Amino acid sequence: MPYFDLYQSGELLKRVREAYRRLEACDLCPHDCGVNRIKGERGICKAGLKPKIASANVHKGEEPPISGSRGSGTIFLSGCSLKCVFCQNFPISQFGNGEEITTREMAARMLKLQKQRVHNINFVTPTHYLPQILAALWLAIPHGFCLPIVWNSSGYEKLDALQLLDGVVSIYLPDMKYSDDVYAEDVSSAPGYRDINRAAVTEMLRQVGHLQLDDDGISERGVIIRHLVLPGKRSGSIETLRWMAESLGRETHIALMNQYFPAHEAVGIVGLDRRITEQEYEEAVETLEDLGLENGWIQN
Repeated sequence: MPYFDLYQSGELLKRVREAYRRLEACDLCPHDCGVNRIKGERGICKAGLKPKIASANVHKGEEPPISGSRGSGTIFLSGCSLKCVFCQNFPISQFGNGEEITTREMAARMLKLQKQRVHNINFVTPTHYLPQILAALWLAIPHGFCLPIVWNSSGYEKLDALQLLDGVVSIYLPDMKYSDDVYAEDVSSAPGYRDINRAAVTEMLRQVGHLQLDDDGISERGVIIRHLVLPGKRSGSIETLRWMAESLGRETHIALMNQYFPAHEAVGIVGLDRRITEQEYEEAVETLEDLGLENGWIQN
């Protein structure tokens, strides 16, 4: 793994220290809350100093190159820098359900999953725990940790934070949720999402390139973008897909998802209180095909 060189040169430890310094006036995500998490203050994500996880298990429900035949070692982190009113995992992301652990314990969970022969370690909603993840990796490497790291995020990321992951993360799995900032702020409390998200995904692609698979079809490195079609064109699917094709390239791997259902607060919000129609999803699929975006997955 590329992070071995960072570990041996001392660069990984340097990044751990730099990332922890940022917790003194937290600016890891675009909200720039400025709270001192070292002293226990909490911002919009509600995260403190220690990492908090909801689960650490073998997961076989990700995209095929991620789950493969043996599963992905998925660590669900509690809290989130977004406040999506429709979040299907709201007990974890919004209510903060989970167990607070030390970075040493997180390293132990990573090593345990590696012993279960998973293909990778998949950090879900990791942005607000970037320092702790780097520290856990630094602690795990001397004990034989050697799996690819998957960064499974909302795509609402700062460039200088992502640069701390250069050479650490092998596979980026970001969302591209919105092309309209009005919906991004109204539905997910994510001001400026569109441009922030596009800059972040561009940086991810710069770091790891387009998806590369081994002989068994398992991801070695690269980017897979997830786009969830929302009711009433709130996700701006056509514009987002067009931007991907023109700015990232038609070889980009995309998971186009139709699994929206009204969860959490969305059950009481007009327009979000229904599933998407077959026509809404088909329009996105037709756009995907018309643009020549042939790599990826659609859902029945």
